[in-house]
Amino acid sequence: MDKLKSVLSGEEARRDDRNVLQQMNQASTLGWGTRIKGFIACFVVGAACTVLGVCALFLPKIGITLFIVFYTFGNICALCSTMFLMGPMKQLKRMCDKTRALATTIMYSLSYIPCVREAIMRMLAVCIK
Repeated sequence: MDKLKSVLSGEEARRDDRNVLQQMNQASTLGWGTRIKGFIACFVVGAACTVLGVCALFLPKIGITLFIVFYTFGNICALCSTMFLMGPMKQLKRMCDKTRALATTIMYSLSYIPCVREAIMRMLAVCIK
């Protein structure tokens, strides 16, 4: 009779939902060994793509296009590599935290605009003197 009451009240469905969510959470968690291997693999791929992009810069005609593609993919892989260590949601929350939001915005905007980093470094050097 208790089983019938729980099915009719929807309690059984909620219990099944919790079990499914718990199973999905357990299946998606990674051990530290796997996290370190994922971090290293993703970081190496990112660094290799960045180096390939810089090397492709010297190719005639398609060099700039290849540089843009490889360099951007390398940066994205390097950023994603840290997600293996702390998890994607925790990293995004930390990046958008009040104390880091400005730094995150500056990093993304300055990394993809050519020659801006050098100009800002020169400006800061002049201001510091």
